[in-house]
Formats: sequence, C-alpha cells, structure tokens
Amino acid sequence: MSEPPLTDTARGGHASFEGDKAQALIPQARLAGPMPWVLAIMVALTVLAAGAGLSLGNLAGDARSELSGGATVQILQADPNQRAEQAAAAQEALQTMDIVAQSRLVPQEELDALLEPWLGTSGDAETVPVPALIDVRLGGRADDRAIEALRDRLANVAPDARVDAQSSWLQPVFGALVSLQYLALALVLLLAVTSAAAVFLAARSALGNNRETIAIVHLLGGTDGQIAQLFQRAILRDSIIGGVVGLILGLAAVLGLGFQFSALDSGMIASASLDWMDWIVIAAIPILGVVLAVTTARFTVLAAVRKML
Repeated sequence: MSEPPLTDTARGGHASFEGDKAQALIPQARLAGPMPWVLAIMVALTVLAAGAGLSLGNLAGDARSELSGGATVQILQADPNQRAEQAAAAQEALQTMDIVAQSRLVPQEELDALLEPWLGTSGDAETVPVPALIDVRLGGRADDRAIEALRDRLANVAPDARVDAQSSWLQPVFGALVSLQYLALALVLLLAVTSAAAVFLAARSALGNNRETIAIVHLLGGTDGQIAQLFQRAILRDSIIGGVVGLILGLAAVLGLGFQFSALDSGMIASASLDWMDWIVIAAIPILGVVLAVTTARFTVLAAVRKML
C-alpha cells in the first residue's frame, strides 16, 4: 500500500509513531493471557518430541555400530557330543580366518543361565538341546560377502553350523526405531505449523480489535511496516515468555524421563542418552519458535493491513 502525502503535522506524527507511546495503541498481552501459554505448551511438546527423536537416533546408531561387525555361529546338532566337537572345530577354524578379529565360544553354563528364566534349572543340554553359540567379531562389516565366507569356511568342519549377521536379527527393531524417528519429526513439524496458526489467529484478532485505530494511524502517516512492528513487538514478548517457560517444562520432562530410563541399568538404554550436540539442538527450539512467531505475525499483519486500508 502506497503512503499518502503528508502534511507537516502528519510528518511529525509519522516520525513519532514509534516507541512505547505507539505501542500503547495495541493492547498488551500479559503472562496471564492465552498466547504466551499456548506458545509455552507448543515449545514444551516440541522439546519433548525432539528429545525423543534424537534419543532414538542415538540408540539406533549405536546399536548399528556395535552390531555391524558382529556375527553369530550356531551349531544346530541334537547330539551333545557331536555338537561340542563341531563347536570346537568351528572355533579353531574361525581363528585362522583373516576377516575374523575375535571369536568366542559361549560356555554352556552361560547359555543355561540365559535360558533359566524360561526353561528353569532343569532345562539343561540333555533334556532341551541348546545350540552351541560362537560370538564372532569381524574386522569389517558383517555384510553378505563376509557371512558367505564364514559359511564356506565352516561347511566342512562344522556341517551343522548356521551363520547369521547379528544386525539381521534386529532389523525389525531398527525399522521400528526409524519409524518412531519419522513420527517425532512429523510431530515437530505439526507443532510448528500449529504454533504459526495460533500466532496468525492472534494477529488477525488483534487487527480486528484495533481496526479503527490502525486506520487513523495510517491516515496520520504511519506506514504498513510501522504498524506491523507494533504487533511484532507484542508477539515478541509473548513468544519469548512462552519459549522460556516451554523450554523449562520440556527440559524437566526430558530429564525426568531420562532419569527413569537410566534406572533400568541397561546398556542399550545408556546408548540413547543425548550428547552435547543434541542439547544444542533442543536449546535452539525456543529461539526458532520466537523467529517463527515474529515472522508469522509480520507477514500476517502486512497482508491484512493492505487489504484493510
């Protein structure tokens, strides 16, 4: 919208249409008002969703890194004597391979202890045939070529051996983790859109309540940009208050959940902890929220004022 010709009085009004006096023309939002709390809730939920997504990413990444070079050899033989002979021969053959960094034959006592919660103390190797297990660590990734090389090497010395990449067992788990990460990202984007919509509606409502005042100010020489700045200043205070409160609430929730999960004393849970880069991303959420709110308010007001006057 073009600026009308100004008289000297209008030019004086144009020059003075800034600062606290001009800001008094727009009703001031307070902490008790709805907008800061709406933004606080949005920021808190965004912090929680982002923290969950980053934790799941760390968990999946550490699990893949740990299992990428791992393989498991099972000796599927019902006869305990033949099973023990093939396991010993397989262990000896594995130690001669260049691609194998380390191999460990899991003791029968350890297998019995692992199965005791399901089979009880009577579930020994004679009553319930338990495959012999060899934990293999490769020098590189346990890809199809490496697994096939292990199978070829054990084909003669341990015909009942079954070789699997450890990562293949957890592929469904990895798929679920990736899906949850995308869900967290979608939730963050949805909350961002919802926050922008809330600011849009608040700005439109404030414009409607001050329509006559805005028209008079514009006739006195106030530009569209100056009118938009008034609403920007109001939403800036609201978004800063909401961002700080939301960050505190979100961090409290993230830290509380982290404390609860850490009590499980699980290595997998420990790998899901947030590192310093993750905390920087979380700390940037309220800042991005303020930028989003102020930008949305400015473009909303500018577009509405051009149609209004």
